[in-house]
Amino acid sequence: MSNLVEVRNLRVNAKTDSGRTVEIIRNVSFDIAEGEIVALIGESGSGKTTIALTLMGYTRSGCRIVEGSVKLAGQEISALPERKRASKRGTEVSYVPQSAAASFNPAHRIMDQVIEVTKIHHLMPIEQAREKAVELFRGLALPDPDTIGDRYPHQVSGGQLQRLSAAMALIGDPKLVIFDEPTTALDVTTQVEVLRAFKSVMKKGAIAGVYVSHDLAVVAQIADRIIVLKNGEIQEVGLTTDIVQRPQHPYTRELLDAFEPAPRVPIAGGRNEPEAPLLVVKDIVAGYGKIGNARMPSLRVINKVSFELPRGKNLGIIGESGCGKSTLARVIAGILPAAQGQILFEGKPLDPDLRKRSRNELREIQIVFQSADTALNPAKSIADILARPLIFYHGIGGKQLEARVDHLLDMVRLPRALRYRRPGELSGGQKQRINLARALAADAKLILCDEITSALDTVVGAAIIELLKELQRELSLSYLFISHDLSTVRAICDEVAVMYAGEKIEQLNPDAMGGEASHPYSRLLFASVPKLDTGWLDSLEQDPALLQAYSRR
Repeated sequence: MSNLVEVRNLRVNAKTDSGRTVEIIRNVSFDIAEGEIVALIGESGSGKTTIALTLMGYTRSGCRIVEGSVKLAGQEISALPERKRASKRGTEVSYVPQSAAASFNPAHRIMDQVIEVTKIHHLMPIEQAREKAVELFRGLALPDPDTIGDRYPHQVSGGQLQRLSAAMALIGDPKLVIFDEPTTALDVTTQVEVLRAFKSVMKKGAIAGVYVSHDLAVVAQIADRIIVLKNGEIQEVGLTTDIVQRPQHPYTRELLDAFEPAPRVPIAGGRNEPEAPLLVVKDIVAGYGKIGNARMPSLRVINKVSFELPRGKNLGIIGESGCGKSTLARVIAGILPAAQGQILFEGKPLDPDLRKRSRNELREIQIVFQSADTALNPAKSIADILARPLIFYHGIGGKQLEARVDHLLDMVRLPRALRYRRPGELSGGQKQRINLARALAADAKLILCDEITSALDTVVGAAIIELLKELQRELSLSYLFISHDLSTVRAICDEVAVMYAGEKIEQLNPDAMGGEASHPYSRLLFASVPKLDTGWLDSLEQDPALLQAYSRR
């Protein structure tokens, strides 16, 4: 089998905001055979996406290839004029992004966007392109393949949009498809269907692929070989089974160890008699929009949800995308006032609207959002970001304020020198630690963690989980932990509430997750968590009746 891709001694430089030039890809060489799927794995900043983009003859703004060779089907991509390179994109090599929503124009129908590349490159008549698109929709297991193209992007689910993005990439019959973290933002049940669809279409068409990911379990289901990267250098290359079962490099073993975070050890001690719960949520109804003067929302997202959270304990909220997890966190924080129901904190009712809560009530419940990038002001220094809650809630200033900022950085295990930087100069994991430090600045009793590790690679995510455990032991914190990552929830939570379509369908101990006694939807959810086993996806059998009953993908 001949090589479709040959990369030799690739070096890529980047220019920082301060004008300094740094080498981000160092002497990388590898091959991809025709029809072979190769995964690039590693932590954030390891160079995975940068390397993948060079196969399209593309580098991000501020980056440039300074040395090496990148050949696609025998042609040196970097040596071609831009017009020639552009002619290959969509025909010989195509790209499936992490966020499918960002690649679709909300104002145009899906079909018109999927077949657009055939018009640009004059590949086939429009009717033939439409027929081919429908074939791809069918091959990618999309519902209503004959008519789904008539819809607009907002009229399909996230999982469906991700498969439609793959159809857009495949319609030009490329020899190579680059998948850039395409399932990272998907819940586990949706992820399984998307992976199956990708794998089926790629193997059927004998199309080569590059699969960029930090999730080893996902990679194990789809890749023939794995290239392990760190700091722009290759650490290890091997067959997927060898990498997963017999890793040679210490960094590969570190990635594998981080895949399954250590389970939480309950905090010893405390009184034997039952203690009043820290947080009580009673029959909460919430949503968006209103009809006239009606109190109830026109779109109901949370429907009669109730639970209790004991002091010093952690409750996980899990469920597929759109089930209401994040909305529930916003309701508890008072960002979205509940239309009905009651929230009690330390036995006292909280006003549904945060604007009507006391400063002390605001201080004691803090929320840490999924995306630190949007939660942190890019124009402010880290010191200014951390100082704001200290001034607002505690009224401190001067040298005491400086010392407290340093102490917060110590608490989240960051160097004090970072106080002078802005968020854009920090890594994803560092930004999330600052996000957490800001919540700690208030001296909170309850922290609402909304998907705080979903955008992080496994090593960094595991480190954040360990930090949360340490802080809990030191400060007697309680966490409400919202996630679709079930292994993470298992690692930190005392109990888990499962949500579906805005309702809490059960609450159970993490050890019982997926057991025979649990709800059918919970069993479906837990069975869909990828395992570090190359044959897991192919051998996975799910009850068709359950899939039909709970499919919102």
